[in-house]
Amino acid sequence: MEVQNLYSTYELEWLETHEYTAKPRKNTFFEMVFVMEGTGIQIINEHQLPYAPNKLFLIFPEDLHSFEVQSLSQFFFIRFNNDYIKTQNSQNIRELEYIFNSHNHLPGCILKTVTDKPFIRAAVEALIRERASQAPHQEQVIQQLINTIITYAARNLTLQEKEVFNGKISSVMPIINYLHQHIFEPEKLKVNQLAAQFHLSPKYMGEYFKKHTGESLQQYIMLYKLKLIESRLMLTDMRINEIALEFGFTDQSHLNRIFKKYKGKSPSSYRKRSI
Repeated sequence: MEVQNLYSTYELEWLETHEYTAKPRKNTFFEMVFVMEGTGIQIINEHQLPYAPNKLFLIFPEDLHSFEVQSLSQFFFIRFNNDYIKTQNSQNIRELEYIFNSHNHLPGCILKTVTDKPFIRAAVEALIRERASQAPHQEQVIQQLINTIITYAARNLTLQEKEVFNGKISSVMPIINYLHQHIFEPEKLKVNQLAAQFHLSPKYMGEYFKKHTGESLQQYIMLYKLKLIESRLMLTDMRINEIALEFGFTDQSHLNRIFKKYKGKSPSSYRKRSI
C-alpha cells in the first residue's frame, strides 16, 4: 500500500475537477476538505454520503477517501501533520485532540450548525486569497485562519448530542460529549455534578453509564485521559511532569504508575517508541 507523506507542516490545495480518484494508501497526516461547489458522493472507508457546497469533511490518517463527482466540483484541502500540531498553543492542541479522539465522529459533513457554514466558507475564501498574496505577515494570517476552521470544527463536534455509539443511537452520547468537553475540569466530572447535569440520581449515574457503555464511569474517564496523554507524548514536546499536572495527576510519579498499569510501559518509553 502506498504511503503518502506531507513534507511541510501544512499544505493548502484548491482543486477543480470532473472526477476524483484515490488509490488505497496510508496517510501520515490529517485532512480537512471543504466543498466550494459541485455535487456527488463522498466515500470514507466504504461509507457513502452525498456532498454539496459548504460541507466540511474530516479525514484521518489511514482513512481511504475519495469522491464520486456528479457535477463539476471545487474542493479546498487543508492538510497538516504532527509538526504543525506541535507549533500550536495549549488551547488549540486541546481542540485538535477533541476532534481526533471523538468517539462520535462519523463519515459526512462535520458542520451540524447551519449558521457556521458561511463563516467556514469565508475563512476558506480568505485562505485562498491570502495564499495568492504577498502581503506582510502572510504565514501568521494563514495559520490563524486554519486554526479558526479547527475551532469551528471542534465546536460542531461538541454540539452533536445524539450519535451512533456501538452501532445504536444512544442516550449516553450527551454524557460522553460532556466528559470529553470537560476532561480538564475535574470538578465537573464528579458523580454528583454529572448526575445533576443529566437529571439522574448520583446512585444511578454510574450504573446508567456502565449499562450503555460496558465501562465504569471512572474507568472511561481514565482511559480517555490516557488516550489524550498518548497524543501529547506523540505530538508535542511537553515535559512529562507538565502533562501530569495538566491532566490532574498529583505528580509525574503518579502518572508513570497509572500509565504503566494501563499501557504496560512508562510515558517516556512510549514517547521514544513513537519517535
